[in-house]
Amino acid sequence: MRTSELDYTLPQELIAQHPLERRDSSRLLVHDRVTGETRHRRFAQLPAELPEGTLVVLNDTRVLPARMRFERPGGGEAEVLLLEQLGENGTWEGLARPSRKLRPGQRLGPVELLEPLGEGRWRLRLEGPPDGEAPLPPYIHEPLADPERYQTVYAANEGSAAAPTAGLHFTPELLARFDTERLTLHVGLDTFRPLAAEVVEEHPLHSERYEVAPEAWERIRRAERVLAVGTTTVRVLESLARGAPLSGRTDLFVTPGFEFRRVDALLTNFHLPRSTLLALVMAFAGVEETRHLYRLAIEERYRFYSFGDAMLLL
Repeated sequence: MRTSELDYTLPQELIAQHPLERRDSSRLLVHDRVTGETRHRRFAQLPAELPEGTLVVLNDTRVLPARMRFERPGGGEAEVLLLEQLGENGTWEGLARPSRKLRPGQRLGPVELLEPLGEGRWRLRLEGPPDGEAPLPPYIHEPLADPERYQTVYAANEGSAAAPTAGLHFTPELLARFDTERLTLHVGLDTFRPLAAEVVEEHPLHSERYEVAPEAWERIRRAERVLAVGTTTVRVLESLARGAPLSGRTDLFVTPGFEFRRVDALLTNFHLPRSTLLALVMAFAGVEETRHLYRLAIEERYRFYSFGDAMLLL
């Protein structure tokens, strides 16, 4: 698949700059892959859309306060975005900018830059725990009044550099209406990286850490029907369905033509063009079907990206 096939044009005003006052008041575009029927709902109506016996699987990762801003020695601004802890001695992988003006051994507040890893990535040492800002995506230009709005209400295991945004729509009251199970995948670098190769499958996908409790996987494996909340959940479930261990790293790259072995339905937000996440949605719903749904969402003025509306693919 050529990366250009993942292009679409989005009016800038449809990029949601802030979350809605109530999480479950967002819109929900529902598409039935069997009948081809599409309907417009509110997220609070999700329980009525799921067949009886559906197990809802959530990614309970918690976002780190990972974005730190500094004044460079000699003047000028610098920014470090923590991606993943590498060891117990305070070493991390992170994005640092302006990378070309930074040097190994340089200190930025509690951060010591150790080694450049390419593509703006650095191995670094951090004194103390992360104590920065919520790492909002670059397309969000308005400050976030409450950092907890960039966390799901069920976030538990800290370690992500970005939120699993499909889960941001749930309230505790709505969540209580489902039969749920949880896993953890810590979202990393590829959330920030557009596809670089001309051919989608040639894009190098960085691995991400995950963990699933044995009893959770047993319930998921035996479930009559599984709804994956978000693309991160899909990657873990489909890795395990292919024999991966219950704890480790996954670099599973889901592109059109992929055979889904455990995910029966997908709840997801609307993703950026030329992204691995959009490729996954196309693999699940079909390339032309996804293009049609995105055109429809734009025509109907749905809100896009992290704080935007959601889509349910049955």
